[in-house]
Amino acid sequence: MIGKFATASALPLLILTILLGAKGFGQAAPPAQPAAAPTPAAQQPSPQQPPAQQPAAQPPATEQEPSEEPLPRRKAKPKDYKNWTFDIGAGANLDSGTTETYVRGGGGVGTVGVARNANKYLGLRADFIFANLPLRDSTLQLAQATGDNNNLYAVTLDPIINIPASKLYHGYFLLGGGFYHRTGSLSGDTFPPGSGCNGFWTWWGSCTGGVSLPVSGNFVDSNQNSFGYNFGAGITRTLPSGVELYLEARLMHGKNSNVTTDVRPITIGVRW
Repeated sequence: MIGKFATASALPLLILTILLGAKGFGQAAPPAQPAAAPTPAAQQPSPQQPPAQQPAAQPPATEQEPSEEPLPRRKAKPKDYKNWTFDIGAGANLDSGTTETYVRGGGGVGTVGVARNANKYLGLRADFIFANLPLRDSTLQLAQATGDNNNLYAVTLDPIINIPASKLYHGYFLLGGGFYHRTGSLSGDTFPPGSGCNGFWTWWGSCTGGVSLPVSGNFVDSNQNSFGYNFGAGITRTLPSGVELYLEARLMHGKNSNVTTDVRPITIGVRW
């Protein structure tokens, strides 16, 4: 009996001991959980803060964008032509047409010009040209004069086409219109006033109605105005200073009624 009672008393005691042990284990486990789980979860936002700060770092990038826009302008190639070019030259004249009949070649020529260039190939050029037109000895005999002073003053306006063959050598062509003023005077003339005209007096512009010379004797002076055309070509050689030497030849023709003026100036000069 005592043995059965001891066994029956020990069984509830054993169950109670097991329940108390399980409860103590359950109360001891939770304190370990806050140390493991909450710490990583609470620290995760701190590594993610740099992405939240990226907008503050973006303004330098936006500030750099305007500075990058002018870069193409800085890298743009410099102009390979000048907006304005100027030229001055001198040379001699070779006559042609009716003018060659009465004027000998070799008269002095002087030119001054300016060009406005649209690009390296096309431009518009204006020139003032002076040409001395000395009469032939046979012409002076025909006019019964001992001397003369005969000159041409011309203003031309021409589109110009430039041909850059290389860095040193260029070529160009020009073609356009012009205004020509030819003026002259004879000295020691003994031709009778009122006489019939010949070819020279017609070209000189002194015939009255194309038939005879005026009786007043003013036929010794000549003033002829005419409009016409001109065309020419030239080559240039660029010097180390940037100034260009040029050689140019032109043909100029003017006409008023039946009176013509034809000259072929050849000039050498500089262009800058």
